[in-house]
Amino acid sequence: MQLDETPRSFWQDTADCWRRLPNKTFFFVLLAAWLALFQFLGNSILGYIHSPSLFSWMYEAYNGTNPAADDGHGDFIPFLVVVLFWWKRRELLDQHLNVWWPGLLVLVLAVGLHILGYVLQQPRLSVVALFTGIYGLTGLAWGREWLKKSLFPFFLFAFSIPLGSLADAVTFPLRLLVTRLVEIVSHWILGIDVMRIGTQLIDPTDTYQYDVAPACSGIRSLVAIFLLATIYGFLTFHSSWQRLFLMALAFPFAVLGNLVRMLVIIIAAALGGQSWGNYVHEGCPIHLPLIGGEVAIANLLPYVPAIIGLLWIGRWMEKRWLPDKRVQP
Repeated sequence: MQLDETPRSFWQDTADCWRRLPNKTFFFVLLAAWLALFQFLGNSILGYIHSPSLFSWMYEAYNGTNPAADDGHGDFIPFLVVVLFWWKRRELLDQHLNVWWPGLLVLVLAVGLHILGYVLQQPRLSVVALFTGIYGLTGLAWGREWLKKSLFPFFLFAFSIPLGSLADAVTFPLRLLVTRLVEIVSHWILGIDVMRIGTQLIDPTDTYQYDVAPACSGIRSLVAIFLLATIYGFLTFHSSWQRLFLMALAFPFAVLGNLVRMLVIIIAAALGGQSWGNYVHEGCPIHLPLIGGEVAIANLLPYVPAIIGLLWIGRWMEKRWLPDKRVQP
């Protein structure tokens, strides 16, 4: 199924793609039934979220008041997936699209996962089941080739799984690693005498002290950089090892970014005491009249070296392994 190459507006192009997509009624009726299952029988934990809706549980996980929570990115993942589907629209609609009954096997797997999660009161399993089932429904409605071509956008739904306290297995080692690196760089390179006690950084003269809390461990920048590396890798490279290599770089770059942030805090504290360090720690807030509020510009610091490094290596990989190939939307 070839798309017309005549230049059109965004809405004209979207309307034409919608017209060309077959089995729409078949898919969306099944999708509505699938979503209704998770709305009315999605959550078996009726404790702090007294609702049978898995969507209510997910919303609370993304937007709860727990200061240590780092799952807020789950709010925008579905929108990002929709954008990527639109980006890949030509590639998807060029396939032979028809009903493919083996797609039911993926749906059966999703039902089994949801039953397991519901019985064991593990909503995260049901979240996996939710997106796995939608993936299976697309294969059922549009075929095996659609499943193959759409695997990457659906992979991003992995970022929609709220980790909650499970993130401690990552955040605590990150906290220890960052404090060790700050101590080493401060002492041996910057000449600043800093003591490390667990996840705390303390000045020997008691001028300042900081605790690298879970929210400061770098998990937020790690998720953001890993998401960026995943999108960059899948849109640019075709080899699995190249994509995985780029994704693996997210960890050292996220650590580097958080190390730079903590070092700036320590330098500020060494120069001006706890108050200077606190100002940087709070993000160096500046008032912007245009938005009627404050912007913590220093909170962007962990992302700067990470994004620059990721894009630099990505461009180097493109020049080395993709001299004549670029992914076109």
